[in-house]
Amino acid sequence: MNYHFSAYLYRLQYIQRWSLMRSTAPDNVAQHSFHVALLAHMLCSIGNVHFGRELNADRASAMALFHDAAEVFTGDIPTPVKHNNQRLLSNFREMEAIAAERLTAMIPAELQSIYTPLMGTDNSHAEPTDILLHTYVKAADSLDAYLKCVWEVAAGNREFAIAKAQTEAKLQGLLLPEVDYFLTHMAPSFEMSLDELSAGN
Repeated sequence: MNYHFSAYLYRLQYIQRWSLMRSTAPDNVAQHSFHVALLAHMLCSIGNVHFGRELNADRASAMALFHDAAEVFTGDIPTPVKHNNQRLLSNFREMEAIAAERLTAMIPAELQSIYTPLMGTDNSHAEPTDILLHTYVKAADSLDAYLKCVWEVAAGNREFAIAKAQTEAKLQGLLLPEVDYFLTHMAPSFEMSLDELSAGN
């Protein structure tokens, strides 16, 4: 029997993000998932080293890799569309859950208990540690959106100026010191050119 789970995940590269925005560089769900995994690992590591947390950064990174996996079936619904209507958001959440069930059904039965929790679509049976890590994955998700906006604005694309301000306000509203640390010490580098980055080393 063939299991199509991994083959579908590879197709996340064809799901474009920011479809309503004029971008200087395209962005797809596979790229985004990789970036969120990097950021989730970093946020958890910052929390452990600087704020006395005991977070499993590796687990958070794995959860981040799969956090948008269901979009291989649903596509990426732009935030202004999805969050502008509560009924639409509720319907999308249901559609997302159905898509996740379809996707996890493509995993060999003996592996489903490993990958289903990583999908994060049903937290009713989730471990408390995973629920906490999900907070950091969501923060990393928003942080990646912010960094995309930063990059676009730095490239002279005013299309992302308002989204940048809105996403920054959302990040500050999370009240996570790990996010504040990243914004203070790491995010400014994303506004620099390669020559400027190289000049500092």
